[in-house]
Amino acid sequence: MIERLKRLLAERFRLAAQLYVGLGGGVALTLFASLVGLWSFNQVDNSQSRVSEVSVPEMVAAFSVAQQSGTLVDVAPRLAAAATPEEFDRAMEGVAGERERFARQLASLTELAGEEDHIGRIRERGTALTENIDAVEDSVAMRFALAEQTEALRLELVELQSRLEDLLLPAIDDQLFYTATGYWALGKAPAPQAEHFSAAEINRYRHLAQLLSDAYIESQLLASTFSLSDAPQIEPLRERFESTASGIERSLLALAGSDLHRELAPAFDRLLELGHGEQGGFDLRTREIQLTEHQRELLARNRDLAIELVAAAEGVVNAANTSTQEATHALSQTTATGRNLLLGLNLFVIVSAVLIAWLFIGRFLLRRLERLSDRMRRMADGDLEAEVDIHGQDEVADMAAALEVFRRHALEVQRLNLVEKLAEELQGKNVELEKVLEDLRQAQDQIVKREKLAALGEVTAGVAHEIQNPLNFVKNFSEVSKELVEELNEILEEVSGELNDEQRDLVQEIRGDLSGNLDLIRKHGERANRIVHDMLSMGRGGGEPRATDINLLLQEYARLAYHSARATDSNFQLTIEEDLDPEVGELEVIPQDLSRVFLNLASNACYATDERRAGSDSGYVPTLSLITRRGEDGVEIRVRDNGGGIPPEIVEKIFQPFFTTKPTGTGTGLGLALSHDIVRQHGGSLRVETEAGEFTEMIVALPAVSPAFEAAEVTEAEQ
Repeated sequence: MIERLKRLLAERFRLAAQLYVGLGGGVALTLFASLVGLWSFNQVDNSQSRVSEVSVPEMVAAFSVAQQSGTLVDVAPRLAAAATPEEFDRAMEGVAGERERFARQLASLTELAGEEDHIGRIRERGTALTENIDAVEDSVAMRFALAEQTEALRLELVELQSRLEDLLLPAIDDQLFYTATGYWALGKAPAPQAEHFSAAEINRYRHLAQLLSDAYIESQLLASTFSLSDAPQIEPLRERFESTASGIERSLLALAGSDLHRELAPAFDRLLELGHGEQGGFDLRTREIQLTEHQRELLARNRDLAIELVAAAEGVVNAANTSTQEATHALSQTTATGRNLLLGLNLFVIVSAVLIAWLFIGRFLLRRLERLSDRMRRMADGDLEAEVDIHGQDEVADMAAALEVFRRHALEVQRLNLVEKLAEELQGKNVELEKVLEDLRQAQDQIVKREKLAALGEVTAGVAHEIQNPLNFVKNFSEVSKELVEELNEILEEVSGELNDEQRDLVQEIRGDLSGNLDLIRKHGERANRIVHDMLSMGRGGGEPRATDINLLLQEYARLAYHSARATDSNFQLTIEEDLDPEVGELEVIPQDLSRVFLNLASNACYATDERRAGSDSGYVPTLSLITRRGEDGVEIRVRDNGGGIPPEIVEKIFQPFFTTKPTGTGTGLGLALSHDIVRQHGGSLRVETEAGEFTEMIVALPAVSPAFEAAEVTEAEQ
């Protein structure tokens, strides 16, 4: 056991053990970096899921409930405004459909958000709103029933008034004739004057006339009641009706016992009942007016409930917005943490690799191998006298010891065979060392390439700044020169009379050429200035949203991608076909970010067509198609190439970070992932249509107004 332990302790100095330890450390660092990346991606996915599966559906459901409540409030007045039962039935059908949709949306919001306070307030207002709509329907139905009773009462009143007139008018005429002449009927002897012209007969005439007048008054009071729209105005009419009813009772009492009294009493009783009864005109009209007022109160309450629903929905939106901001903040922190950890790991790995290469491989291993190799070469040249230097306990020391054994055996027996065998072993070691050196050279080339790219970026920025100054001079002096040409035109106009026709035509032609050339210089100078400005802006990234011509931005960066491809391969040719909708116009976007998207899509298209051209016959023509269309909701941009297409098995992966089909060192795998994020930040979408071996078409859909920018403007305004 002790011997085995000593052997294990001795193995720690072996190269194999040290290489295993280094390899294990590298694997451990790689696994740790993978775990950091996996943790970051999980955090990002959780944040995105919380926004897309909880916050956004809650906001959409709350908006739908608020919008539907407004629709329900708007259609409710149709119930109160219905003039006929048929219109009321049609209005009820419309309200029933809207109420059913409102109930479904309210249930959907409750299912999404559960029993939260703001959802409880929305549900409470929504229930009150539907109950108010039911109350409006009931009140309108009751109003139609009262209107039907009122109409029946009105018709009966007209009939009753006609009946009273038929009874009273002949009686009054007969009584007047008898009082004046003493005749009840022609052909009979007149009564004595003391009898027919007595106070009793005169009072009878007065009571008949008073009954007719009171009957007219009562009828008019009831008829007037039907046209009133204010309940307090009914009470004076009711009091006057009761006062007149007292007079009728007195007049009827004066006629008691006569045949006329027996005919008039039931009619007047019915007239008084039409006014005083439970279903009388005054009570019916009062209830109608009260129903109308109640309907107004219900409709006003509906509007208040709709406003409260909107306020509660705003609470849901604010809560969802807060949740979204928290998720975004957590996402930013997670991304920053993951990035810092990965950068720290990369820095540690680079420093460790440099130290291992310098201390272990360079100073320790290679130097000993060089000495051992030099000793082998001297032995191969015939120098077998000097002993081999042996120190250490690793494989190199074993090789030196073996070489010393070979040297001794060579001296004793077969020098030549031993030297050849040693040379073969050394050749294998040299191959391994050459592979290690090749790996180190590739790592060094990558570091140098990155430094060159960084330096090239700085130089490009400097060159862009330097180019911008002469471009400004070109623009300014072209404008000044144009003004000079205009002044020259004025001078030439003054002396045009001294020139012949041929000279005048020549001068006009030169003036036109100068003006046209200056316009072209100014136009292309502005275009070059804009390209330089966009290059600097794209290098800085970010920026503020502003109105941008989408067609012009697409054209410029498609051509920039083409010229970049030409700079890499001078034999590359590309046909650019444009089908740009002039109605696209300008959109509120961040041009620095959107230009990255167009540049990336066009660069990928150039790469795909160049790759297919390299492996196809001479009949293939690389083509890039740029298509824009204006729709009802926004703009669609299509970038299509006739390259090799994308295989179906990797279409779903192209938007994943770090996924690329390009050779190692050519692509990072971040272009489409960043483009997808930029388009989504603008409120749009990025998708692909492709057919392997035929074409690839990238489709960017942008809304007419970005919700993200609108939300940012609203937040700034509220602050």
